[in-house]
Amino acid sequence: MTIESKKRDVALVVDDSPETLRLLTDALDGAGMTVMVALDGASAMRIVDQITPDIVLLDAVMPGMDGFETCRRLKRDAGLDNVPIIFMTGLAETEHIVRGLEAGGVDYVTKPIVVEEMLARIRVHLANARLTQSARAALDVSGRFLLAVNDRGRILWATPQAQKLLSDTLAEDGDDDVMLPDPIPQWLEQAQKGKTAAKTTTMASFPGSEQLRLQYMGKLGANEFLLRLAKDTSGDMPAEFSSELGLTTREGEVLSWLSKGKTNRDIAQILGLSPRTVDKHLEQIYSKLGVENRTAAAAIAVNAKNRKS
Repeated sequence: MTIESKKRDVALVVDDSPETLRLLTDALDGAGMTVMVALDGASAMRIVDQITPDIVLLDAVMPGMDGFETCRRLKRDAGLDNVPIIFMTGLAETEHIVRGLEAGGVDYVTKPIVVEEMLARIRVHLANARLTQSARAALDVSGRFLLAVNDRGRILWATPQAQKLLSDTLAEDGDDDVMLPDPIPQWLEQAQKGKTAAKTTTMASFPGSEQLRLQYMGKLGANEFLLRLAKDTSGDMPAEFSSELGLTTREGEVLSWLSKGKTNRDIAQILGLSPRTVDKHLEQIYSKLGVENRTAAAAIAVNAKNRKS
């Protein structure tokens, strides 16, 4: 079986062993891939400045910059966040495997390398990378305000819509990583353990910003968590309004924006929902309020606000 694709996948092999380089070059070329070779980490960094590989095979133990540091720099400085990196080494102790995964590797192969096993792993990781890229591209097109973070609050990726909302809030730590501010990591830990209220509705506010809120959506990978970003509307329709009208908090938010003349599409963008979800909320609102249209519902919302003011 060979690695098949409409275009030739590009593999970067980083190893100071001529024997390993020769073995992998022959195997990958025979599998229909284009192979680039680097003898050390510095050379690998220079190569990725010119071309982005589809996958990287990286020796963990090399003179000068070792594989672990090379991996970190490839992920951080060279923009290879979505490129799978497979470590190759004779170090099979758990601590070394953990180091490789923490540095950003997706797999760890011990030497001597079994070619068929390596090719099988490459096929799997290339397929997973393509699925991930396709999913993120679809999210970009759909206009969703979504992002993924690790357990430290470091942003791994975000749709353009989420990036735009976060542009004035994002901070960078000493490693130039884009981080969510405290206490987001602590809130995220609680959300993972199920200690928040309903995960699909519980939000966490950004310190110092009353405009943005995060919603925990679920776990994507071993250390990758999906969040949805929305503008904070808690001040527009206080909880007592929703309760007084017999609505849920989300329905109250939808009604509040409706009363301000926003269209369903506007409301969907503001709250980070799909237009279809907004339509369903409006159906429930009309039913609970005993009205048949937007105008009547908006009038009830305005009257409720006036009574409170």
